[in-house]
Amino acid sequence: MKSRASKKPFSMIREFHLADWFTLGNAICGTAAVFATMTYVQTAAVGHIYLACALIGGALIFDIIDGRVARWRQKSSAMGRELDSLSDVISFGVAPAMVGYGFGMQGLYDRVILAYFVACGVSRLARYNVTVETTSEGSGKVKYFEGAPIPTSFVVVCVLGVATSLGAVGEHMWFGRVSLAGHVLHPLTLVFALSGSLMISRIRMPKL
Repeated sequence: MKSRASKKPFSMIREFHLADWFTLGNAICGTAAVFATMTYVQTAAVGHIYLACALIGGALIFDIIDGRVARWRQKSSAMGRELDSLSDVISFGVAPAMVGYGFGMQGLYDRVILAYFVACGVSRLARYNVTVETTSEGSGKVKYFEGAPIPTSFVVVCVLGVATSLGAVGEHMWFGRVSLAGHVLHPLTLVFALSGSLMISRIRMPKL
């Protein structure tokens, strides 16, 4: 006897709202940015860094559109919110950290900071999901953000993109490198530490 689930193999996809497809576009762009960075590490073809930065920008566009579509159609769901958070972790957490690593932030301290940045992004999204009812005051619409939203990491990506265009990548990275206890830190990596710290801060930012 066939189970009820086997009769509807695509039932989960049928539950997607229009906004959810744009959210998946966000995740796809973020994943592609990771692939582009890996290709740069393998080939040293600088065009792949530009591509990775552009893809993260594309993810931001999809992230903006999915929210607008959800409000326009007045359709949202708990699954959509979780899907959005998971996509944001990829596109604005893991992908920027990978771009930083490919950019040349490969010392031990650099990697610790990049991991800290991703952890901050994950924590920021988790806090948002559990406090959304409070911050929206039951209306379902958030009036302010507590801590910088994770998509603000695109600012860091833009900084790396500009630096790449000026040739300040790898050994030519701005601010050089510092050796501490036999391990390397590139001071520019601290922009990731700042971005992550702002995400987990208690600073209230109005939602535009």
